[in-house]
Amino acid sequence: MRSHPLARGTALVVAAAVSFGATGAATAYVRIEGNIATADVTDLLGERPVQLTPVDPDDPNAGQALNILIMGSDVRDGENAAIGGAVEGMRSDTTILLHVSADRQRVEMVSIPRDSHVEIPACNRSDGTTSDARDSRFNEAFSIGSASGEVSDAAACTIRTVESLTGVFVHGWIVVDFAGFINMVDALGGIPMCIEQPMRSEKAALDLAAGNQTLDGRTALAYARARTGEGLGDGSDIGRLGRQQKLLAATASEVLSKNILTDSAGLYRFLTAATQSITTDPALGNIPNLAGLAFSLRNVPPGNITFLTVPIAAFPQDPNQVVWTDEAEVVFEAIAQDRSIREALAPEPVEEPPAETPAPTDPSAPATPAPTTAPDPTEAPTPGVDPFSPADIDPTVCG
Repeated sequence: MRSHPLARGTALVVAAAVSFGATGAATAYVRIEGNIATADVTDLLGERPVQLTPVDPDDPNAGQALNILIMGSDVRDGENAAIGGAVEGMRSDTTILLHVSADRQRVEMVSIPRDSHVEIPACNRSDGTTSDARDSRFNEAFSIGSASGEVSDAAACTIRTVESLTGVFVHGWIVVDFAGFINMVDALGGIPMCIEQPMRSEKAALDLAAGNQTLDGRTALAYARARTGEGLGDGSDIGRLGRQQKLLAATASEVLSKNILTDSAGLYRFLTAATQSITTDPALGNIPNLAGLAFSLRNVPPGNITFLTVPIAAFPQDPNQVVWTDEAEVVFEAIAQDRSIREALAPEPVEEPPAETPAPTDPSAPATPAPTTAPDPTEAPTPGVDPFSPADIDPTVCG
């Protein structure tokens, strides 16, 4: 069975901290930074004087909207083989297009179903070869690029496919593997989650009782990867997306509740841990730039963090694949124009017809009470189906 790593868990913190626009100077800085041996002795210093004027990180892309492509890598070698079992080749079953608004007041994460039937363009590889364009499942793009053996080529083919399908420019990218995801969750101290019913999957090494739980890195990875088993829905990739988005929302809530984005020293320590075992564009390896963008998002309201799946419908020729609907074009057009996706998808208001003028009444007749109409209950959005934010549902609390 193919396994399904979760880049989503890193999306809010790592991808929101992604910066792009590396100049020659920035590239040189990254190269020099890699040559320096560093040591963090903070934990050895005990109680310290208060720093009265902490220096806040600078956002190098202030005033610019950013689109970051997050890819989960199922490359099974080294530490990842010990985590998920050794498997040859490169796969990616998790892809998120993350949009950060220019005013740093809105974050949107669009999950792209791996089984989307799409046109994959011809992709250039670093070994000089070029693949043929073809119609296939979306996640095939990562495998096509990886034929050279380079993760960066796999990322490039996925980026090219996304840009071709959506018309959205991708400013930066990140590929996260099993170990990177585990490091991120453990750096947070775990993710509190409400497990609504027992979940068990032998293949994913998952065994969770119902109730409030705090998932460590390995358990969170199993929760994200599991597809078949007890309490896991219909076993489809589409059904699993909602559960993964709830984990992402819980991660966002944990980051905000711990004020990680406002604590400069803590932010640097967290990003250092969270960015291990990842592959990125050059600017993503620059911790000061990452911290600057993350710090700029410290005041994003929870209601302005949106998770959604590309709007889809069944693919008539293959029940195991899906196609994007016309609403998908609305989603990506909103991203390209830096407009709110939820506002773009909202239905047009319906104008009520003018009320009829009531006939004159006998003032001596008793008034007839108007019938009482119960308000329609507002249903909570369904993760994986409807756009939602941490303000809409609290995935960390049961009941």
